[in-house]
Amino acid sequence: MTDTAPPKQTEEEQGPQRSVRVVLLALMIAMLLAMLDNMIIGTAMPTIVGELGGLEHLSWVVTAYTLATAASTPIWGKLGDMYGRKGVFLTSIVIFLIGSALSGMAQDMGQLIGFRTVQGLGAGGLMVGVMAIIGDLIPPRERGKYQGMMAGVMALAMIGGPLVGGTITDHWGWRWSFYINLPLGAVALAMVTAVLHLPGKRRAAGTRIDFLGAGLLTVGITAIVLVTTWGGTEYAWGSATIVGLTAGGVAALAAFLYVETRADDPIMPLHIFRSRNFTLMSLIGFITGFVMFGAVLYLPIFQQSVQGASATNSGLLLLPMLLSMMVVSLVVGRVTTSTGKYKAFPIAGGALMIAGLFLLSTMDTGTSRLVSGVHMALLGAGMGFLMQITMLVAQNSVEMKDMGVASSSTTLFRTLGSSFGVAIMGALFTGRVQDEMAARGGSALTERTAQLDAASLAKLPEALREAYQHAVAAGTHSAFLVGSAVAVLGFVLAFFVKEVALRGAGPEAEKPADEGTAKVAETV
Repeated sequence: MTDTAPPKQTEEEQGPQRSVRVVLLALMIAMLLAMLDNMIIGTAMPTIVGELGGLEHLSWVVTAYTLATAASTPIWGKLGDMYGRKGVFLTSIVIFLIGSALSGMAQDMGQLIGFRTVQGLGAGGLMVGVMAIIGDLIPPRERGKYQGMMAGVMALAMIGGPLVGGTITDHWGWRWSFYINLPLGAVALAMVTAVLHLPGKRRAAGTRIDFLGAGLLTVGITAIVLVTTWGGTEYAWGSATIVGLTAGGVAALAAFLYVETRADDPIMPLHIFRSRNFTLMSLIGFITGFVMFGAVLYLPIFQQSVQGASATNSGLLLLPMLLSMMVVSLVVGRVTTSTGKYKAFPIAGGALMIAGLFLLSTMDTGTSRLVSGVHMALLGAGMGFLMQITMLVAQNSVEMKDMGVASSSTTLFRTLGSSFGVAIMGALFTGRVQDEMAARGGSALTERTAQLDAASLAKLPEALREAYQHAVAAGTHSAFLVGSAVAVLGFVLAFFVKEVALRGAGPEAEKPADEGTAKVAETV
């Protein structure tokens, strides 16, 4: 009887694996920086406004950061492709930390908004850098092993962010909500500098940076984010400001597409969209961002307003969704690594998202926390099937030289999806709440109705409180119902994904990809 047990790894084989794990730890710290920031700042905002004033500019503290992050994302990806990932990634960390330090020292709201813009510029390179470096270091076939780690970081940021933000603000002051980034960033800088060794890149002679394309893309993205942020809140959807921004954004993006077809080295090479899988994964990523961030925003409102949960523990309210997302993502990664198969996962994820969102839309004032937790877990499982697979398949669909722009484009689509999700689901939610309150005789609460927490709600007369709870339940129904309709599109698109062998899967994989990956791995 022959012994079929796999041979033990030699020390030479184990060494690079240990190095990759150390690099990944540094990358996850940097990823945590980018994801944790907004979660921490959200809980500190009331205190910040109380000290600095400028309530009318409050939304810009978040909007400036979001705009800078979205607009700089594709540029960071392209710079990494042109000049090498390590230097560009370290630069983005430094810019983020400078923005964090300056934000903590801000003396008025204008300064804070400006420094948050600097911080957002750095944040745009953090997520893209992490994804692109992982794409360089680890073959797609092996990358699934580490999906659980990335999902875990995301869950940690969403659960721990509000708790950490509240604790820091209460005990140390709001400025430490920004200063807390500095020690984490210093650790990430030191570890990346010491253990990440990637081959340097030099720009080909005569090649110029596509400044015109970068400018047009920035204008287009800025207009889109402002429309989704301001529409229905700061300005009416039919106002001259929103219509003008929409027209300007469409014109800028149309001009961008024209310029990219003629640029020598385009900031976002359109040939990557010739891959059916890449295009499909970008669209599915957009839908996932649409659903996820809408759910993260409106589920706590329902649980605080209707179910009487404490706002202090708002991160814990999402625990069923985030835990199921993390566990499923981990299992999906392991299965992908062992089998090399992945087409079934986007289909399953789409189906579970539809089911979870539809069930969430059925919640009313009598829904228990247990029932809503089960519905949230179902939605989280759906997102777990999709969160990392979209990036993995997108990266597998392009050549190694385009890894940065592929990662940044996929990240950008997800970011834009989140903006649209928050805007559209928010408009439906707010409109329905106001209509229901007016119909139930609570017209005094039709302004800023979504801002009542459990403590404020308890002070209302019983009739008004019940009217508000029914209104929030109705608004939640509308928001999640449209979310489930959008998820149907992702489910349909998943059927058109073509199962292409993942690089690093063995002899059948493309040799150039294997050789490029091997060379990178050897330098770690």
